[in-house]
Amino acid sequence: MTSNADQKALPNTAGMLIHWALRYDLLVWLASFGREQKIRGMVLDLARLKPGESILDVGCGTGTLAIAGKRRVGPQGEVFGIDASAEMIARAGKKAKRAGVEVSFKNALAEALPFSPGRFDAVLSTVMLHHLPRKLRLQCLREIRRVLKPDGRMLAVDWPRPAEEAKGLWARLHRHGRVNFPELLDMFKEAGFRCVETGALGIGGLQFVLGVASAAG
Repeated sequence: MTSNADQKALPNTAGMLIHWALRYDLLVWLASFGREQKIRGMVLDLARLKPGESILDVGCGTGTLAIAGKRRVGPQGEVFGIDASAEMIARAGKKAKRAGVEVSFKNALAEALPFSPGRFDAVLSTVMLHHLPRKLRLQCLREIRRVLKPDGRMLAVDWPRPAEEAKGLWARLHRHGRVNFPELLDMFKEAGFRCVETGALGIGGLQFVLGVASAAG
């Protein structure tokens, strides 16, 4: 059963929130020229998900990736999604229910994850880190490392700097922020990850980093 958003008020965050969930889904579909399913599939391939794994989607938005991830990990796997926007979480829950998949969504902050240490095999973050100022970005990565098992995987996908590298309508929807990827690689290492792969997703200028949690992180 998909859980509803926690109704308790969240602490304030310095990160940017998106409250227009229904319009966001429409804009993503338009910006991706209807290829959102393909893009999500590419992201899940990069994350190397396996049946039976426990997965967390940080900044899950309206839940599309988390729902697709649940289909990858199967009935023995677990998928959670968190987002600071209650509107996004509410829509994510409805979408999971319609899809007939069991995903647990929580209204929570990326910089204060409500999970115990070593809970997950993999954590995903797509076009979310650019919403956070630098200090919170590092805090978020440290929190992700905390909730990952040793050798667990963290996949971040986002818009790079300089801005000219990000193209198309989808990129224009996110002009409020960019990620300095050389700096992000340093943050991954500082947070306790070893970076095993980085590069271009191949769509719209998006870049990715795949990190593995160091055993002593």
